[in-house]
Amino acid sequence: MKKVAFHTLGCKVNQYETEAMEELFEKSGYQIVDFRDNADIYVINTCTVTNVADKKSRQMLSKAKHNNEEAIIVAVGCYAQIAKDKLIKDNNIDLVIGSNNKNKIVDLVEEYIHEGNKINVVEDIGKTTEYEDILITKVNDKTRAYIKIQDGCNQFCSYCIIPYTRGRVRSREMSSVIKEVNTLASKGYHEIVLTGIHIASYGKDLTNTSLIELLIRLNKIDGILRIRLGSLEPSLITEEFISQLSKLNKICPHFHLSLQSGCNATLKRMNRKYTTEVFNNKVEIIRKAYTKPSITTDIIVGFPGETDEEFNATLDFVRKIRFSGIHVFKYSMRQGTPAATRDDQIDPRIKTERSHILINVQSRIREEFLNSFINKEIDVLFEEESIIDGKKCYYGFTDNYIKVKVFSDNNIRNLQLATKIIKIQNDNLVGSI
Repeated sequence: MKKVAFHTLGCKVNQYETEAMEELFEKSGYQIVDFRDNADIYVINTCTVTNVADKKSRQMLSKAKHNNEEAIIVAVGCYAQIAKDKLIKDNNIDLVIGSNNKNKIVDLVEEYIHEGNKINVVEDIGKTTEYEDILITKVNDKTRAYIKIQDGCNQFCSYCIIPYTRGRVRSREMSSVIKEVNTLASKGYHEIVLTGIHIASYGKDLTNTSLIELLIRLNKIDGILRIRLGSLEPSLITEEFISQLSKLNKICPHFHLSLQSGCNATLKRMNRKYTTEVFNNKVEIIRKAYTKPSITTDIIVGFPGETDEEFNATLDFVRKIRFSGIHVFKYSMRQGTPAATRDDQIDPRIKTERSHILINVQSRIREEFLNSFINKEIDVLFEEESIIDGKKCYYGFTDNYIKVKVFSDNNIRNLQLATKIIKIQNDNLVGSI
C-alpha cells in the first residue's frame, strides 16, 4: 500500500480541497500519513495570496523532497497555477496541477508512476467556465464541516492575485451541495460552514439559483443544527436578503463582512466596490434583524498611499461599527497586482505600528462585546476535548462564533447544550452546564 502525505497552505477552500483529495486517494487504496513521515507521494496544496505564501509553498515542496528523495512530489493549487513555468523546470517536482483537475489527482499520479514523465496539467483558468465538482463525505476529527459551494472571483481588488489564480466565478450545482450535506448529516455532523472564494456570487452563473435559495433548502436538512456563512462581500447584504435569511432558524447570526479599510480614499485605491457609508448601512440592516449578531471583518493596514489621516479614519470607523472581531493584516506586496506597482509603498515599521494600534483598539471593543454575555445562558455546540489540571474540559462555539470553555465529567463532544456564561478568560468565555 503506497503512502501519501499532504500539506495545506492558505485558506479554508484549500483545506476543503485537500480533504477531498485525501478521500480520493483513500478510496483508491492508498494510506494517508503525516507529512513528517516517510511517504511515497507528497502533495503540497499551495497558496499564492502573498509573496510570503509563495515562499512558504516553495519551502514545503523542498521539505517534501528532503523527507524522501525517492518520493513523488506533487505541486497543486494556486501557486502551482501562477508559477507553473518555474515549477515545471524544477527537477524535484514531478507533477504540477493548477487550480483545476484536483479531482483527477489519483489518475495523474498513477500515470506518472507507470510512465515516469513529468506531468503538467495547468489550464488557462481565466477561460474555465464550469465548476469542478470535488466533494467530501467525512471530516477529519471535527464536528464542523466546511462545504465548498463556489470557486473564482470577478472583483479584481487591486491588491489581490486570486482572480488570476482561481479564475472567474463558477458555482456548484445546488443538488451536489445538498447531497454532500445530507451525507455529512447522516454521519453526525451538526454544523456546516459554506465557503468559497466569493460566496456572495453563488448562483450568478447558474439558472434560477441563488445563495438564499440554497440556504432555504439546506435549512430543511435533518441533523444539521447550524449553518454558518463564510466571508461575505457587503454587496450581498440587502433588506430583502436579510429578511429572508432571518426566517431560517439554523442560520448562525455571525457575519464576516470584508471591510479592508475604514477610509473611502483607501477603499477606492483598493478597487473595493463600496464606501464606508454603504458598509455602515449593511451593518445596520443586520443589527435590526438579529439580536447581538457577531459582525467580524478583515482590515489591511499600510496599504500603498495610506496616510496617517486615512489610518485614523479607519480607527474611527472601527470604533463606530464596534466589530466583535477583526483579522488585522499588514499589507503584503503581491507581484502581478496593480497595488504592487505603486511607488507609495509604506515603511514596514509604520505597518507594524499601525497594526498594533488597531489591535489594541479592537481588543477593548471585543472585551465589551464578551462582557455582554456574562450571566447569560447561550447554546454552545461543543467540538474539542482537553485535559486541564487533570480535569476534562470541552471547548465549543456559540452560534455567533464565540469560543466557550466548560469543565464536564460527561462526554459532551458534538452536543449543543445551554451554557451559563461565568467569566471571560483569554479572549474567550468560560461557562457551566
